Amino acid sequence: MSRSRIALASISLVLISTFLPSCGGGYEGYQTRSYTIRGIRYHPLSVDQALSYSSEGIASWYDESKFFGLMRGNTSLGERVMPFAISGAHKTLPLPCRVKVTNLKNGKSLKMRLNDRGPFIPGRIIDVTPRAAAKLGFKDQGLTQVRVEVLSVGDGKHKKKAKGSGWWFW
Repeated sequence: MSRSRIALASISLVLISTFLPSCGGGYEGYQTRSYTIRGIRYHPLSVDQALSYSSEGIASWYDESKFFGLMRGNTSLGERVMPFAISGAHKTLPLPCRVKVTNLKNGKSLKMRLNDRGPFIPGRIIDVTPRAAAKLGFKDQGLTQVRVEVLSVGDGKHKKKAKGSGWWFW
């Protein structure tokens, strides 16, 4: 095999692993187990409790990817962090979870999948990716006041929808 083919194969492998999300996380159904961060014990809500969850508070955004997205970490579900994804993190909702986040300062809202834990800064209720923050209109400010409403919990055969969230396309 020539050097150019090896180089092309290497570049292709890097690009494929960068731009195709990984869904492998080793979880079955929902992630609701308790966990400890910085000495604080967190107890996620049960699936039934989460299905009626709605809360207002401060949102922030975070970016776990580095070096133009080539170096990425993993979420709490074991999925690869994607720099262009619309997703978020919550301390106590079961993972995965679909929520509607509404920026209360400008009225913009966005549906997203929560697949990570956080934010672990007092007073904040949700962290979102940079792309989600931009779509919600607060990326330049860094923080905003939001409402978070659960639409569904779980993926695939484990998915349970909240009452009144029966949108045909979600």
